Amino acid sequence: MNEIRMTGEIRTDYDCEATGLPAERWGEAVFKIGHEEIVLEVSVEESTIVAIMVGDQAAWKGTLEGLKKLLKGEIQGR
Repeated sequence: MNEIRMTGEIRTDYDCEATGLPAERWGEAVFKIGHEEIVLEVSVEESTIVAIMVGDQAAWKGTLEGLKKLLKGEIQGR
């Protein structure tokens, strides 16, 4: 068996929970709102890479450190 390098959790307000989802290289959470999708992908292959996609047009992808800086307003999105 391959090494578990990260685990994932999904929780909702219906007291529905999935925890301890194992991953060796990447994980993805997809939320559907009508015809729109919000996707959060995390990759731990070399460094930690985070991708956030909303529909077909809006996306951000970068390192975990880059995401932290973006959220703190230290850098502008692409």
